[in-house]
Amino acid sequence: MNGNTFEQDFTNLTGHAPMRWQVRLYCRLLGAEGLPRALDLPTGLGKTAVIAIWYLARRSGARLPRRLVYVVDRRAVVDQATTVADAIKDKSGDAGLRVSTLRGQHVDKRQWLEDPAAPAIIVGTVDMIGSRLLFEGYGVSRRMRPYHAGLLGADTLVVLDEAHLVPTFERLLEKIAERDALGPRDERAARLIPPFQLLALSATGRDAGGDVFRLSEEDCQDPVAGQRLAARKRLTIGPAGDGKPEERLAQAAWELSSRGRSTVRVLAYCNSRETAEKTKASIEKLAKAGGVAIESELFVGARRVKERADAAEKLKALGFLAGSAVTLEKPVFLIATSAGEVGVDLDADHMVCDLVPWERVVQRLGRVNRLGNGEAQIVVISEHASEPQPKKPDAPTPQEAHAMIAWRTSELLQQLPRHEDGSHNASPGALANLKAQLGNAVIAASTPAPLYPALTRPLVDAWSMTSLDEHTGRPEVQPWLRGWIEDDQPQTTVVWRTYLPVRGQGGEATRAEIEDFFEAAEPHLSEKLETETYRVVNWLRERAAAVERCDDAERPTVAAIALEPNGSLRKVHRLHEITSGDNKKKNDQALARDLAGATLVVDARLAGLHDGLLNDDTNEPLSTADGEDGWPTTAAGIPLVPFRVRRVMVGEGEAALPPVADRRWRPVHAFDVARDAEDQALAQLIIEKWRSEATDEESRSVAARAQSLAEHQGWAAEKARAIVEALGLDKDLADAIVLAARLHDEGKATRRWQGAFHTPTDGRPYAKTGSKRPPDFAVLGGYRHEFGSLLRAERNNALAVLPDEFKDLVLHLIAAHHGRARPVIETDGCDDGPPSLLAARARDIALRFARLQKRFGPWGLAWLEALVRAADQQASRALEAEDQCDG
Repeated sequence: MNGNTFEQDFTNLTGHAPMRWQVRLYCRLLGAEGLPRALDLPTGLGKTAVIAIWYLARRSGARLPRRLVYVVDRRAVVDQATTVADAIKDKSGDAGLRVSTLRGQHVDKRQWLEDPAAPAIIVGTVDMIGSRLLFEGYGVSRRMRPYHAGLLGADTLVVLDEAHLVPTFERLLEKIAERDALGPRDERAARLIPPFQLLALSATGRDAGGDVFRLSEEDCQDPVAGQRLAARKRLTIGPAGDGKPEERLAQAAWELSSRGRSTVRVLAYCNSRETAEKTKASIEKLAKAGGVAIESELFVGARRVKERADAAEKLKALGFLAGSAVTLEKPVFLIATSAGEVGVDLDADHMVCDLVPWERVVQRLGRVNRLGNGEAQIVVISEHASEPQPKKPDAPTPQEAHAMIAWRTSELLQQLPRHEDGSHNASPGALANLKAQLGNAVIAASTPAPLYPALTRPLVDAWSMTSLDEHTGRPEVQPWLRGWIEDDQPQTTVVWRTYLPVRGQGGEATRAEIEDFFEAAEPHLSEKLETETYRVVNWLRERAAAVERCDDAERPTVAAIALEPNGSLRKVHRLHEITSGDNKKKNDQALARDLAGATLVVDARLAGLHDGLLNDDTNEPLSTADGEDGWPTTAAGIPLVPFRVRRVMVGEGEAALPPVADRRWRPVHAFDVARDAEDQALAQLIIEKWRSEATDEESRSVAARAQSLAEHQGWAAEKARAIVEALGLDKDLADAIVLAARLHDEGKATRRWQGAFHTPTDGRPYAKTGSKRPPDFAVLGGYRHEFGSLLRAERNNALAVLPDEFKDLVLHLIAAHHGRARPVIETDGCDDGPPSLLAARARDIALRFARLQKRFGPWGLAWLEALVRAADQQASRALEAEDQCDG
């Protein structure tokens, strides 16, 4: 990247020169004022450029966190934040910058986990980021949750887009950033842990107190900003009519296209998926009746992630993404729900929408004539001719409250400046002025912030005890992310799989077997479709009934398996149980309770997916992440989903896990799908992981070649030293991290571990085995090498020379380097002392965790653990890279 000025570098990264407010924010980040608490800017002024500003300011020496986490509330098809992050990575030529996405069609590449000292940009949703911050990471194994929490809770800047839409989550982030009650209790420890910071972005809504960055008068004089602030948008509120909402929306959209004669892009916003689908059908009916050719596309959130990439390409081809230069040959219509309000740079020529609360109306208005180059016509359809009144004035229903707030929004819109033709000026500048003049009316027309529970230290401590399977003080984290929302519909995530852990012969699979299977092949983001539970209930019942009518060969015994958010088994749903019973309403209610909040892994033979959307009337075959047709790969040819499943027959004398021809894959788990009368495996499902994606001890211990314990620990210590030097850590703390890395695998030197992992018998202890045979867990006997490593480290001379305050830390980091010891660790199979001694050491481990958690804080201790774990994993990847070069 050439050029020494911010303007030049910004232009190189983004493709356009910075606006004045962007230059001013960059200068502030480098100056004494530093980071503001919030950024309050109208829609369309390039708030996502904050990512580029952060990157350039850090590179110029600004004291900013290494990781930027950009949070977008909606699960949109595509988001500008990901586009900006990818452009920075590509155009900067910065090989050290890590970019990962925990949402959208760009699934998590996990690059942000590889090096705690490297700059990283992570894009994610409220749920994906929030659950990880609170040690309950959705879709993350229990052993990896502290790792994610540590790297998100320290040395991180969270940029919360459209913060006014998620006030509960904003308050949660503020509480963590304050550190007073939730951070380190030790003053020196507080200085050792890099901070967690928050920057809230908003275009409208409730005024935030404190240090808020807003447009200055000079900023408004910027040519680009001025054009966008004054973008011509003529808004008309249509009178209430007798027709159905979808018919009125369709008719208004049709008129905006001059009844199909104008080649324009018309965006229609609907408040529900049902209305959106009917509106699309009504527009197509009008076009057919008029003999006019049109293009129409439905944009809703409940689409499987894999198909979102195709939808994004379609939006681009139709010219609905801001900045896309497309010559239209016929009018195009995009019918969207709330999925198109946030996180995606939609841009249309004209728009029609139904009435919603103020904060959502502003988002919608920002998706038309976005760059200020044209003159948009906007029609707002109202369902009510007069102010709606609830049946019980003191206790309106959620639907009635929504209608009342929407009505106040229509009253507020009519206060916008009026043109001669009676339409209103709905430009971003006019909206900003209205908010400044009628702040109380804006609040009254906005959705009230939901009630939410307090975030306390005991709660965070309970969530952070991730090695406890059960904890009575560990509630679900959702209310702390979004609050208590009365009309919030329960959600269910659906995943289709070709192979399920179902035994056809030799007895039913146990709970432990099912949970182990899905821990090895956990549902991947790209497989998921999230939608309302009631839709899934109706869909599942219809699909189960359709499959029951098929031949026996096509009929699965188990239709689906429901998993809890933490990955544990909720219920196995058998085909006949879904369709049986005389009371349909009662059966559906029971099924809804079973599926609310669950991940439902469905047998692919149920089908029922069309264009990425649930469809209970289709039998078309679908692709699955574990199917024979494969799944997409990255540009580098790496599988998007880092596992695969193979069904193999186990012949007499064959190993349970036969050698794999493709050495890039590592066998990590086997499930018996058939057993004989003597309980021996006849057929198995073999789960293999991509060599660079091993996240558990067993899969990392099986490598391309055997590696001695001394070499591996030496490599880990070297990686740790590089990390702590890049971080600039205090010398004593840095030495403690390096020592923990050097001693972390000492417990592998035992005869038990060496025998269980089939290491070479040349007299040296090994940390990695090149054997293609699976570990013999019967020989291992439940032995945890981390526990054995701790016992040996206690006697190591290098520990004795450390300051006393860091000895405890070293021992904890060793015990916790695979996610255990928070606060408990198993002592089974350890031969290093009598049971009484081992029990005493286990108690010491739990007490040590409590002491260190108090001293460094929940996220600080998890961050320190992540440094050692990252060094260990970097050493393992170095061995894999060596194999790749050889191969």
